[in-house]
Amino acid sequence: MPQKKPLILVTNDDGITAPGIRHLISIMKKIGEVVVVAPDRPQSGMGHAITINDNLYCDPVKLDQSESQLEFSCSGTPADCVKIGTQEILKRKPDLCVSGINHGSNSSINVIYSGTMSAAVEAGTQGIPAIGFSLLDYSLTANFEHTTKFIETITKNVIKNGLPKGVVLNVNIPRLSAKEIKGIKVCRQAKANWQEKFDKRMNPQGRDYYWLSGEFINEDSGEDTDEWALENGYVSVVPVQFDLTAHHVIQDLNDWKLDD
Repeated sequence: MPQKKPLILVTNDDGITAPGIRHLISIMKKIGEVVVVAPDRPQSGMGHAITINDNLYCDPVKLDQSESQLEFSCSGTPADCVKIGTQEILKRKPDLCVSGINHGSNSSINVIYSGTMSAAVEAGTQGIPAIGFSLLDYSLTANFEHTTKFIETITKNVIKNGLPKGVVLNVNIPRLSAKEIKGIKVCRQAKANWQEKFDKRMNPQGRDYYWLSGEFINEDSGEDTDEWALENGYVSVVPVQFDLTAHHVIQDLNDWKLDD
């Protein structure tokens, strides 16, 4: 008997019409049966937000008459898309969830703000192997062609080997040609953060408002980090766990005199 194709849920945070997700869909169609549930508008930086005080809509769409996959445009966040996709739309648990391809980096500290990665994490909490893909190019006209072989390789390995319980993958791809990329490196998340600044302005009605800006500061000189890999021409793969417990601190806190 022919082997059943894996069922793949595709989502993102840049919106269902973004070039990144359209390219990711084309790759996944070569690997398995694809169902798309993605936001109806950009949802970047939403983190793991979910819709609890508003109606949630999820409508079937046909963005390309030549395409055969099922697609749904959702009014909610990336995490909402995964929740409603798995609970209401899919008839069975997907074998894989992929999120992206994000327009811009989700390396280092960016992972905690990322809607792309939160969609992958949401799938992971449901026991679904999941991967978030990002390209270090924020342009809406970004070229995604060179990402194809790396995404295929990583995706096929996850389908074949699975992922440890409680772990999803954060994959970032440099803005280089395929020939310039040296390979794939499994890394740790670099110790880095944003030094935010707020530009205070005034609107035409005389009301103050703020525009967020900032500078990315990498404090990590290690050569085993995602930032190092990306700066040196590698695709970075970081295994991300969503158990946020600082297990190594539990004993120290138990030594406190908490009963006093």
